[in-house]
Amino acid sequence: MGLMSKILGDSAGSRHKDDYVEIDGEGVDAGGAATKMELRIAKIGDKQDVIDIKDAVYDGDVVIADITRHTTQDRTMEHITDELKQVANEVGGDIAQKGDDQLIITPHGVAINRDPLGQ
Repeated sequence: MGLMSKILGDSAGSRHKDDYVEIDGEGVDAGGAATKMELRIAKIGDKQDVIDIKDAVYDGDVVIADITRHTTQDRTMEHITDELKQVANEVGGDIAQKGDDQLIITPHGVAINRDPLGQ
């Protein structure tokens, strides 16, 4: 099971906030720039879900969106992707699709390296 499968789950709707375990951050400096950006997890079921994703990216967060409910040829998904590309361009961020099930959208100053680690 890959890292993204562990984060997002193997099927849509399989993960909930309660599924995440709080890890003791002892020894980790919580002050500073790292507290200003968050990695947010989202599921895109319909166009309405895009609003929260856009807000998060405008607020400076990285979003990993589960798009398993749509195929990449789905007309709705094309509109959603175009809308999120526009947001990434507006904030000076980046957007990439990983496989057929995930979109990664970043804010200003965060680029997505498309080269897998270890290769």
